[in-house]
Amino acid sequence: MLLIINLVNYCVSRWVLVVVGVLIQHMALCDIYLHNPRGSNNRYNEATRPRKNPDRLFDSQNNERGGYNVGTLKYFEGSLLSIEWTNQHSCGNPNNHCEIVLQYACGNLLRDGTSTRTIPESRDQCKRSNCSSDLSYGMNEDWTYWTTCKLRKRNENLFTADRKLRGLSSRYTRQNENGKRRGYECPEERDYYPYWQPTPWRDIAVLTNDVTRCSYYLAESENVKGRWFCEILPNYFDEFYQSSKVLIPTNKGDCEELLCPETETKCGRWVESRSHGLPAPECRETAWSRDNHLGDGHGGYPLVYNWTLPRLPYDRDVERCALRIRYNISTGEFGDGWIPKLVETNRRDKSTDKYIDLSQIYGFTDIEAAKERGYEFKQNPETQIFDNSEGFKLRLAVNTNQYGRTFQDRSHVFEIVRRPLELADVTVHNVNVRGKRGNIVQVYPAVEYDFVPNVLVTQTGDSIHYQWTGSDTNPSNNDGQGRAGTDRSNILLLRDPAWFPSASGSHGNWASNYPAVFANMSMGGLDMTSQENLALLSNNQLGGDMTELDEAGTYYSLPARKLSRTGVYRYMCSRNNNFSNRSQKGKLIVLDTAYSVRAIGRMGGNITLSNSKATLHVRPSSLTGLHRFTLSEWSVSDGESRMADKGRQLSIGNGYASSFIVLEPSNIGIVDSGKIEMEIKIENYTGEVVSIYRSDPDLLALWVMWIPI
Repeated sequence: MLLIINLVNYCVSRWVLVVVGVLIQHMALCDIYLHNPRGSNNRYNEATRPRKNPDRLFDSQNNERGGYNVGTLKYFEGSLLSIEWTNQHSCGNPNNHCEIVLQYACGNLLRDGTSTRTIPESRDQCKRSNCSSDLSYGMNEDWTYWTTCKLRKRNENLFTADRKLRGLSSRYTRQNENGKRRGYECPEERDYYPYWQPTPWRDIAVLTNDVTRCSYYLAESENVKGRWFCEILPNYFDEFYQSSKVLIPTNKGDCEELLCPETETKCGRWVESRSHGLPAPECRETAWSRDNHLGDGHGGYPLVYNWTLPRLPYDRDVERCALRIRYNISTGEFGDGWIPKLVETNRRDKSTDKYIDLSQIYGFTDIEAAKERGYEFKQNPETQIFDNSEGFKLRLAVNTNQYGRTFQDRSHVFEIVRRPLELADVTVHNVNVRGKRGNIVQVYPAVEYDFVPNVLVTQTGDSIHYQWTGSDTNPSNNDGQGRAGTDRSNILLLRDPAWFPSASGSHGNWASNYPAVFANMSMGGLDMTSQENLALLSNNQLGGDMTELDEAGTYYSLPARKLSRTGVYRYMCSRNNNFSNRSQKGKLIVLDTAYSVRAIGRMGGNITLSNSKATLHVRPSSLTGLHRFTLSEWSVSDGESRMADKGRQLSIGNGYASSFIVLEPSNIGIVDSGKIEMEIKIENYTGEVVSIYRSDPDLLALWVMWIPI
């Protein structure tokens, strides 16, 4: 039986709820750089701080020193992965309009390659005249995808400002006016979302400053909506490729009348590419971050999205995939940042381009009056800000291909692998290592070493897959321990310093920098062999000197292990925890009751305990912004013990009909018409009246709310 409680117009810090005896105690409760998984920023294995080839796979528009050297990880299907990144130009604040789009693509031929070279456009330069299968080159999109983009007519309704695009195909955009090629990426698709032609990219999430756009993003996502396009009949594709006379149209009428450039035979077919057949992406607010600062968000926590990796098709045991993060920023001159007021002007070549009308934004009578004072959206305009001062103007640093700009980073290729039978219904968490060798100045805009997630909350019965990768070709003069240029990590439980003992059930202390005595160590109930492997990398070492892990190899994986012992465990890496300039420590919290966490904003959403005993329902338009909700459970004995510690007791009712349910947002704001519901499973209903009690879990001072069933 379920009990539903309405939590309307409360401004809550923490609540705890429980059903008693039938009772609920209700303790009412840019640039962009990808750090986990490791973002490439077009790097391969360079031993230099700058990357060698910014055009290797894609157009990032990021600083050349960003990115991590190649390294492959293997994640279990359906496991939980923390995606972490930094972005420079802010999100979630009034400084600009911001969109972050997370996507992934999979395919047998996705690869990092074996060099820093860009994959050729001419098939004659590849092995067996097939660039898509020439494994020496890195590749995300394939040759056919790029060639179709190059031959397809660009969307002429797009805003181009004063940029002089040098061609009419989809390779030419406001940000790529010269049509430069990077890997096999399509520039028009890169710059615009959602794209109107078929792509290999599957949507994970769209994070936006303006959630009123979410209904559009969800409906237009290629996850759920197919794409109509003009397909060149297979026998004629090479004829199109050899000719530059005709472009592939993007509408049905022109497609069906399309004549091949040489034979003048109809060779276009208007067809629909099926959707990816996946759920629509999550769409919610972006988390706050400040501008001009590649750093963390609120509270010093990384910018993160927790992704549940997809399940594999029944006929595959492994898929090769890459993750992509795109970051679009637009300034206030774009109106709402999405649909600016545009003005059409004709150039000498009679083509029609679109410009932003700044006259109304800045209080001029018309566009000509605005232009006369320099308020024109063009390259580095000179503005006259005072009346009657024609001789005094200020030049603005405006770059029209950057006001409204998309940055991007992509991971190296990783694998999604099928779960073994013993993990079939188990929650699997991934613990990885981000960062690379060097001090903060040497690695910037990458980061120094850290565990991801840095703090992980789990419950007994869950499993953790510890794995990380690195490089042996970091710059040889970068600071660090062990062999120059190498990345290595391990995990050891920290010891308790004598002057600052840990609380009961808590093991290790972040104030300490020495590991616990190995014989006394048991992290989450791991067996001794597993703990030895994490500390000494025994199951992966190559032999030789291991005092600083030099001979361990760049990749390490401990197969997923179940957690069986509750507690708080703080751990460290012995090699990289150099107190003078860096810290590599993490924390694992293992509970014996259910726990769930989710960020929910104005779009609403649900969060359900992992054992399904409670669900929080947030109706759309109920919250004022994005909040990180946690929902957890206290057993009856744990709840009573906590109350006894504070001199409290719950003496009303005939017994407990539920465990204690703890809801912990942090000072959430609920709008006047908003509605939040808590659904709690009543486990032993006998037909009696159910009373609901709620309290601050820190105080546990109870008051009753009576609800008959």
